[in-house]
Amino acid sequence: MSGILMPKPDAATLARRAEIVADMRIIVPGEGVVETINEMRAFESDGLTAYRQLPLVVVLPETVAQVSRLLKYCNERNIRVVPRGSGTSLSGGALPLEDAVLLVMSRFNRILEIDYPNRTVTAQPGVTNLGITTAVELDGFYYAPDPSSQIACSIGGNVAENSGGVHCLKYGLTANNVLGIEMVLMNGEVVRLGGKHLDAEGYDLLGVMTGSEGLLGVVTEVTVRILKKPETARALLIGFPSSEEGGQCVADIIGAGIIPGGMEMMDGPAIRAAEDFVHAGYPLESEALLIVELDGPAVEVDHLIGLVEAIANRNGATTCRISQSEQERLTFWAGRKAAFPAVGRISPDYYCMDGTIPRKELPRVLAGMRELSEHYGLGVANVFHAGDGNLHPLILYDANKPGELEKAEAFGADILRLCVKVGGVLTGEHGVGVEKRDLMPEMFNDIDLDQQMRVKCAFDPNHLLNPGKVFPQLRRCAELGRMHVHRGQVAFPDIPRF
Repeated sequence: MSGILMPKPDAATLARRAEIVADMRIIVPGEGVVETINEMRAFESDGLTAYRQLPLVVVLPETVAQVSRLLKYCNERNIRVVPRGSGTSLSGGALPLEDAVLLVMSRFNRILEIDYPNRTVTAQPGVTNLGITTAVELDGFYYAPDPSSQIACSIGGNVAENSGGVHCLKYGLTANNVLGIEMVLMNGEVVRLGGKHLDAEGYDLLGVMTGSEGLLGVVTEVTVRILKKPETARALLIGFPSSEEGGQCVADIIGAGIIPGGMEMMDGPAIRAAEDFVHAGYPLESEALLIVELDGPAVEVDHLIGLVEAIANRNGATTCRISQSEQERLTFWAGRKAAFPAVGRISPDYYCMDGTIPRKELPRVLAGMRELSEHYGLGVANVFHAGDGNLHPLILYDANKPGELEKAEAFGADILRLCVKVGGVLTGEHGVGVEKRDLMPEMFNDIDLDQQMRVKCAFDPNHLLNPGKVFPQLRRCAELGRMHVHRGQVAFPDIPRF
């Protein structure tokens, strides 16, 4: 693994590995326990493959009762647990720990209910993002958040990371589309938050759980809202001679009161990599490419296309294609959806970052990234959700060259510092995980972090769920002076800890 520090393994837990594995086989019988080194290699990292670590044991439960028993067992014996969905996380959120049970939810893969009158789907957390849309598309519905990894990423993982996608500008992130969840706490209790209704009384615990990165509980069921497919959807493919002109076009479109279904941008290196990979007809001479999708009634879409085209021309667009068929629209998006693997063809390795900035700061941040690229001697390709300022710089490096991974990490950290400096945030949808953990003080002071830690302590006072992630320092809940833990028990255990 790289030089990133993780919690020191608990020697007592490591010494009891054989006993723990045997007990896991009782809780999850059959083929639900993976313990050999070779078999566990498949789980040693998530999508942030620069960091790898074998877990103590891998467990794949199939029922809520099994998850509850497993968490209660680990809580009573002070054993750490790392939840994992499909492993597509790009921030190291599902990175295993040497002394932790890796709790993999991929066998929870059934859609439990489709409720068209309420426009909801209830699914187990291992169902893929795209699987929800596939289940309802024949009836004219779809699930709006669409990460680029939607063919593989799980809905439970989407909840953990508050995932977005190219259509999040108009239709929102996961947080705006999840109505309810069932979850298991570290002590084994099963809790329901929300439901099919649009809002719930009391504290917004559903909002707390969405984006909590596996630190508060394990999601075992998700209820999401589905939308009726728009009558019409068309896309414009617009090329610009510079990213600054493309960025200004984005600001002008939003400033005109137009909210596209999706608005994505790619810079020159990303354009050329994607075109070579997908052959979508991207303008190779452009240094910035904007994809703007407009949806709704046909007459409205036609009107908005004219407005967007005029705005693009005022900002120096050198090319503008408007999709004339559904297939052409999908082709426009194919290159953007495949941008990450496309860049993988032009560089031995790449490091995918994720930060969000105010839209008006886009030219300044892109210029800053070019300066950093020269400083570190590493290339960078940019793909981003232009409408909401969510950047995805892809830092190009070669892991076989000594020191290049460390340079890529330093480059990425400086990009995120720049995002915060201009009024942005460390992450828009990938999460903090281990990747941005040590940068949290760039955005939050100690008081902020302590308040966040108190939420963690209310759900997991022994700090056993996904430790070493998100918070820059591993602290015990008792150290905050707000919650005293004695022999593993908080004071007044009969009081609900919400």
